[in-house]
Amino acid sequence: MIQFIEPIEWKDDVLYVLNQLKLPEVTEINPKRTIEEVFQAIKDMELRGAPLIGIAAAYGMYLGIKDLTTNDHDEFMEVMRQNGDFLAKSRPTAINLFWAIQRMIDKASSLAGESLENKKRILLAEARKIHLEDEEINKKIGINLLSLLEDGMTILTHCNAGSLATSKYGTATSPLYLAREKGMNIKVYVDETRPYLQGARLTAYELSQVGIDVTLICDNMAGFVMSQGKVDAVITGADRVAANGDTANKIGTMTLAVLAKQFGIPFYIAAPTSTIDLSTPSGSEIPIEERSHLEVTDWYGKKIAPDGIKVYNPAFDVTPHDLITAIVTEKGIVYPNYEMNLKKLIEDK
Repeated sequence: MIQFIEPIEWKDDVLYVLNQLKLPEVTEINPKRTIEEVFQAIKDMELRGAPLIGIAAAYGMYLGIKDLTTNDHDEFMEVMRQNGDFLAKSRPTAINLFWAIQRMIDKASSLAGESLENKKRILLAEARKIHLEDEEINKKIGINLLSLLEDGMTILTHCNAGSLATSKYGTATSPLYLAREKGMNIKVYVDETRPYLQGARLTAYELSQVGIDVTLICDNMAGFVMSQGKVDAVITGADRVAANGDTANKIGTMTLAVLAKQFGIPFYIAAPTSTIDLSTPSGSEIPIEERSHLEVTDWYGKKIAPDGIKVYNPAFDVTPHDLITAIVTEKGIVYPNYEMNLKKLIEDK
């Protein structure tokens, strides 16, 4: 059995977070006891990955009412909504954050007749349910994706959509873990993923820990590696999938999709249905987070660019739907026409 890295753990009314900013050099686990601490952990990328952000937000919503003393339901709901608005400001692109917040608010709104202690107990149980559901969802994504792969293939992935970004298995990495469990020989190229190096620091780390054959490459090597016939498929995660199939993911993903099309390589998105946002018509409406210039100009406290240089640092890009071979979810594999088929997937119970 694979021993997965656990990026968060709930224990004794405290959320324990593995500090991903310090991996792989240092393993540091920090307690989060308040909604404010959860907010900061998400904003500062101490934890990251769309599904994991959603899980953490659910626990944060509970922590935000854990010490509440009023049982006036209107006041209770007002606090829940304020807490949701607060957490929603931590990061703007990943839809899982907003999905989890809304799920906790919807659950709270159904508890008007419950005692205050019951409300807290039920909301904590809902956060735990979101956490545990994610593990099963990721495994199903992996099963569906593995049906598209063959023994001996080599996969290219970008950023980190693995066990550090979710609850076990990951999304893009799920078929790799399942293949490992089955004794299949699947090799992986991992993009370093500038400027935050989630591929180098996190994906290469977690896959190598379980004995998967990993080769790390710089982002600007991907096209050459594809041209040499060394890549059989590209698999990435997603932070938001628009109604037409346009997909926001870590910056650099769109480049891989363009290259994959040029070289006739299938390009797959691995994402839970909670990442699909039918209320956003296309990728042009997806908000793209911009992060500090220091992520580009500095590295481990050392300046690597001229003083005063202008920097543009979008954290995500949007891959047009016509570059995506299929979107693989826990409910099945979605092919074009995405606008029709994503809607059908979500609406089918």
